[in-house]
Amino acid sequence: MRYRTYKNTELTVSEIGFGLWTISTGWWGNFTEGEATGLMHKAFDLGVTLFDAADTYGNGLSEELIAKAFPKQRDEIVIATKVGYDFVHHGEARGRGQREIPQDFSPEAITRATDAALKRLKTDRIDLLQLHNIRMEQVYDDAVWTTLEKLKAEGKVRHYGIALGPAIGWLYEGVNCIRERDITSLQHIYNMLEQHPGRAMHEAVTEAGKETMFLIRVTHSSGMLEGKYTAETTFPPTDHRSHRPRSWLLNGIKKIDKLRFLENSERTLGQAALQWLLADDRRASTLPNIYEEAQLIEFATAPDCPPLTSEDIARIDDLYADNFGLEPEEPKFKGTMELPKESAVAESA
Repeated sequence: MRYRTYKNTELTVSEIGFGLWTISTGWWGNFTEGEATGLMHKAFDLGVTLFDAADTYGNGLSEELIAKAFPKQRDEIVIATKVGYDFVHHGEARGRGQREIPQDFSPEAITRATDAALKRLKTDRIDLLQLHNIRMEQVYDDAVWTTLEKLKAEGKVRHYGIALGPAIGWLYEGVNCIRERDITSLQHIYNMLEQHPGRAMHEAVTEAGKETMFLIRVTHSSGMLEGKYTAETTFPPTDHRSHRPRSWLLNGIKKIDKLRFLENSERTLGQAALQWLLADDRRASTLPNIYEEAQLIEFATAPDCPPLTSEDIARIDDLYADNFGLEPEEPKFKGTMELPKESAVAESA
């Protein structure tokens, strides 16, 4: 395992992190407590130190799992969690499904959610607190950021940032937050098959002269970049991938065939997908979807595999620019994908 430190901080994280949404929400199958903590222990043994949760994952379950898995290793792990969804009032009705529930980013709600997370985690501080799927309103709400600074001053939170979603998009929620706020971390979807709008956010950090680094999720495009799907692949009804159109599977397989040059006797395609992400030092860590031990071992050892060459990366860029030789697809983004009018006027002034 290799490690990176967020710029201008002492926050050091493993290049491969463990996102607990796969083992706490039921969206990737059901796990017993023993199975979930067993995977977490194995990850820790492989050098993984970053564990990313959210209070809404399993209605608090993901945070409870961290406390149960690591009761004596608090100083050896980095705890990242998220607040923003009002699962206390709406989580029971939702159950553990995927339906989005109301959010509450009021100062009182953020403080209350942080205190509750600390209790579930059985710790006195959260290393990285992320606002979960913020909207443009929160980017410009000074009360939100004053609250985060207060939590930091009280020692409850060491660093804070944002996590964008659900789904892919949210370009200007990310870009404007980078420009207007001093966030340590920004979590978003990014992988070889889905490079926009993530790349634009990365460039926004450089252009703004900021120190924000990125936490990358959906690193394998919902498993596609693991290179194991076939035209006959099916997903159980409880798996979120079962709701995707069949064209996603068939077109994805065609794209993967163009990327097979990346795998060899020393590196799987799944490891190459992580190496591609880690080739940019603006990315602090990656959060591949982990739900079985063999897959965990494959991903956790990716940083020690032979890195991609500049020629490999250039070839990937060319393939992406040409949509891997397929007909252009109409992207389905969420959030603010065009520059807000008031911002456009300000930039042109």
